[in-house]
Amino acid sequence: MDRKTIVKSWHEFAYNDLLAAKFLLGLHPLQLEIISYHCQQSAEKILKAFLIGEDIGPPRTHDLRLLWRMCREISGDFDGIEKECVRLSAYGVQARYPMEIEITENDMKQALDDADNIIIFISERLHL
Repeated sequence: MDRKTIVKSWHEFAYNDLLAAKFLLGLHPLQLEIISYHCQQSAEKILKAFLIGEDIGPPRTHDLRLLWRMCREISGDFDGIEKECVRLSAYGVQARYPMEIEITENDMKQALDDADNIIIFISERLHL
C-alpha cells in the first residue's frame, strides 16, 4: 500500500471516531467519557496521519502532546492546535476506566469542538 493510501485510511478512521462521538450524543443518559474518548482518538489518528504523510512512523502512544510536538517540528503552524491537543490528551486513557477522571457535559462539548478543530486543521494540511 502506498503512503497516500495509508494516510487516507488514517484520515478516514479519525473522521469515523469523530462521527461516532457525535452519534453518541443521542444516548440518554449521555456517555460523557465515551464521547470524550472518541474525540481524543480522532485527534490521535489525524495527528498520526499527518506524521505518516511526512514519512515519519508515529510512535505507539495516546499522548497527543507528544504527537503534536512531533508535528510542530515539521510545521511551526501547529501552534494553532496546541491547546486542543493538551485538553484532549487525558481522555486517551483516563476516560476509559471508572473513577479515573471526572468529565462534565461542558468538558465533553469542549472535547467535540477540539476534535473538530484538529480534524479541520490537519485535513487542510494533508496531501490527499
